[in-house]
Amino acid sequence: MLEPVTNHAGPTLLAVSDVRKAYAKGDRHDLIVLDDVSLTIREGEIVGLLGRSGSGKSTLLRIIGGLVPPTAGDVQWCGKTVTGPCEGVAMVFQSFALFPWLTVLENVEMGLEALGVPAELRRRRALEAIDLIGLDGFESAYPKELSGGMRQRVGFARALVVHPRLLLMDEPFSALDVLTAETLRTDLIDLWIEGRLPIKSMLMVTHNIEEAVLMCDRILLFSSNPGRVVQEIKVPLQHPRNRLDPQFRKLVDEIYALMTQRTDGRRADQGFLGTGIGMVLPRVSTNTFMGLTEAILGPPYNGKADLPELATALQMEVDDLFPIVEMLQLLRFVDLADGDIRLTPQGRRLADSDTDERKRLFADHLLTYVPIVALIKRVLDERPSHRAPFSRFSDQLEDFMSEDFAEQTLRSAITWGRYAELFAYDEETRQFSLENPS
Repeated sequence: MLEPVTNHAGPTLLAVSDVRKAYAKGDRHDLIVLDDVSLTIREGEIVGLLGRSGSGKSTLLRIIGGLVPPTAGDVQWCGKTVTGPCEGVAMVFQSFALFPWLTVLENVEMGLEALGVPAELRRRRALEAIDLIGLDGFESAYPKELSGGMRQRVGFARALVVHPRLLLMDEPFSALDVLTAETLRTDLIDLWIEGRLPIKSMLMVTHNIEEAVLMCDRILLFSSNPGRVVQEIKVPLQHPRNRLDPQFRKLVDEIYALMTQRTDGRRADQGFLGTGIGMVLPRVSTNTFMGLTEAILGPPYNGKADLPELATALQMEVDDLFPIVEMLQLLRFVDLADGDIRLTPQGRRLADSDTDERKRLFADHLLTYVPIVALIKRVLDERPSHRAPFSRFSDQLEDFMSEDFAEQTLRSAITWGRYAELFAYDEETRQFSLENPS
């Protein structure tokens, strides 16, 4: 009989100390994904790793699971240093990762088979896990016959069947539709409260703030580039939790404020941290920029909106909303404070102007506040041919970021520069030029 799980954390299961993960880039600087990360997981608690995509959360989970070695630092499981997969840890992945040629029962049995569990015991435990996770009756079904929610339930059953002490979850609900994800979250928490899960603790990666507050006892907030733990947030709410509870909403607001606040101690008029030539630009369309400013200017916000409310109204996750908001802040079209977003006078002008005026205003702010755009324009102006290859700028960016991020950054600069009519770009020849702008 399983013992009920309480809200009181017990002995330490996992201790991560000063973990660093870097990938070599040949003769360039190493790409640092994680730096100086330390955390502990105790029995009886659910801990969330919350942050933007690219903050190294999933990499850390794989280091803890023994799938990826750290470049430096130490991972201890039950007081002993481990360097690979360890008994007592199982993982649920974002993708369903099922074997399509195996039935539900056979997929769930796979982990036990790898452990050498006898066939009769293996079958009995697999059937118990399938029943526990709500898939009784689907034992002989193949993955192609199941919905996304059912397939993820198979993933949970496969992880739980080995009776791990720690369950690692890498954004386990993000591939599901909203209603299916909510049902699976609720079922999992109900099983946890009732003490029916054969586990002692859970560690989950998420970029969904409400999901973290709904499920976790502690939330570790990650910064990006490189990933670091910048804040630990305790969730003093009993399960089951109500999203409409004023305390729940207050905590969500506080986390939004933490994730959008400046960390360099400078005012906006003193410049932005990391906005030199080495700043990674997100892929955001100009239509999205304009659409968000128009939404904030219009009713019911009238120029100022609560970010959690705005995210809910627009049905946008953190990874969708924050890149837009941060670029608008960089361009001085919005201000952020205490989880609220407010249009600046220039932001109001942008939202309320016609197309030509918008382009002129956007161009001025791009040249003033986005260094890579200003560099492209300056190089093109200075060259007699008014032309420059893509590699002229990508090579320079790769001194500060990975090849993929350099590509992403230049693609964003191309999109925004074209809209602002600052320069042209020919994909066939991979050449920037001043041919098209009037």
